[in-house]
Order: sequence, then structure tokens, then C-alpha cells
Amino acid sequence: MSNFDEKIVEYKSVLEPKLQTLIEQADIPEELKEAMLYSVMAGGKRLRGSLLLHCCGLFGGNTEEALPLACAIEMVHTYSLIHDDLPAMDNDDFRRGKPSNHKVFGEAAAILAGDALLSFAFETMMNAIIANGYGKHLTDAAAYLTKALGASGMVAGQVLDMRQEKNADESEIMLKSIHEKKTGAIIEASVVAGCMTARADKKTIEALSEYGRLFGLLFQITDDILDVTGNIEELGKSTGKDKNSGKLTYVKLFGLEGARDLAAAVAVQAKDCIRNIGVSDGFLSELIDFTLVRTF
Repeated sequence: MSNFDEKIVEYKSVLEPKLQTLIEQADIPEELKEAMLYSVMAGGKRLRGSLLLHCCGLFGGNTEEALPLACAIEMVHTYSLIHDDLPAMDNDDFRRGKPSNHKVFGEAAAILAGDALLSFAFETMMNAIIANGYGKHLTDAAAYLTKALGASGMVAGQVLDMRQEKNADESEIMLKSIHEKKTGAIIEASVVAGCMTARADKKTIEALSEYGRLFGLLFQITDDILDVTGNIEELGKSTGKDKNSGKLTYVKLFGLEGARDLAAAVAVQAKDCIRNIGVSDGFLSELIDFTLVRTF
């Protein structure tokens, strides 16, 4: 196992028990709790929470303090997947190798499980802020996350995605706008929030913000490639849906080889961001390498 793999396993081993404990110990109706835990504990790479914890630790922050924020970002990510899979959205029957939440619990319960995870994420962040005396480093990080997850960030990206399907705007500008909000905002915010919890300086935050933006772009390009080249066993979700639905993707716009070339160029730019702050960090660099060739 590589150092990168070991680090991912380490972060997952911290995040997943905390996620489970937070939800299990909350005063939530059992049927709702079951639906929430079904999707939250269904697996996944935990990249967003791991990035927040890693960037916090990288710049000398207290990762125990940052852990509730990392859990919150994973809750919000899971909520977005539950709602994305609904018939009114992307209409997908599988997620992380299991039947989608609405296929198991029904559409109404899935909607409510997503709603509950979103609100519980903010409750979790607020409890952490209160417990730590309203420290500015935590309030700034939570505020940054909140904007990225909301109406001008991730949700805005979903709206643009749905609008594009109706209007058939197939420009690179539209594609970047969709995914910088829908996919990139939550990833970039995870990096920045981690830096903020560590009280990193402005120059560092700006450089890592750009790293997060580029990593989010790389992640989306490779996701589009995998929709064409991947398989359901490895990906844990349906493939070929983007092409069948006529969705605007990097493969549709640039072709498969063109999308691969673009991913390689973005990977180089992302690594440059790390070098620009003079930090020798294998994890952030290896995360780019992993994403460039990922099969799941």
C-alpha cells in the first residue's frame, strides 16, 4: 500500500466512525435515521472530508477541532448524491455499488433523508463552533463552506446543469460554469476550509484555493471519461447515462482523447499550485496522480 493509500485509509478511519456516531446519537426518528445512515455509510472515497482534515493538519491546525466540519462536508456531499439520483434529477438506480436511496426507501423518504443530512451538517458545524468558543478560524471556515454548498455554489451548478439540458448550450464556458459550481465548489471549499481552520495565511489560502478549483475540474473531467470507459462494478453507479441523455460533458465537447489531454494539462497546473507555496506535500500531489488514472 502506497503512502497515499495509507493516508486515505487513515482519514476514512477517523471520518466514518464520527459520522456514524453523530447520526446514531442524534434525536432523529428511527426510519429517517436508517435512510440517512444507509447512504452516509455506503462507502465512497471521503475525498472532501479528507482534504479538509489534511489541509488543516498540513498547516499546523487542530484536526480534532476540524473533524466536525469534515463530517459536515461529507453529509452534504451524501445529501447531494441522494437528490441527484432521484427520478426528477439524474434518475439513477445505483450509487456506490448499492441501490440508490429512493429505490430502497421510496422517493419521499429519500428526499427527507437528503434534507435531514443537509440541515444536520449545519447543526454539526454550529455545535463545533459553539464548543470551541466561536473561534474566528472555525466561523470563517464554516461560512466559506456554507456559501459553496448553497444557492450560489453547488445548488446553482445543479440548476445550470438542468437548464443546459433544456437549452442545449454546448459551449466550454457553460460547461465550466456548471461544474465549477456543481462539482468544484464543494471540493475547493474543503481545501480552503481546512486551511482556514489552521489559520493559514492569505497567500497560502489563495494558492490552495486554486489547487482545489483545478482538482475539482480534474475530478469532473475524469468522471466524464469514466462514464464512457468505466464499468458499473468498479464505479458503483450506472455508466453511459451522460451520452444516452445527451448531457454536455468534456468528452462530448472535446472527444475522449481531447478530454484526456485536458485532464493531463489541468493536473500539471494543480501541481504547480503546490509548488508555488513551497510546501513539500506528497498527499496533495499524489491525489492528482490518483485522480488522473482513477477507475472508480
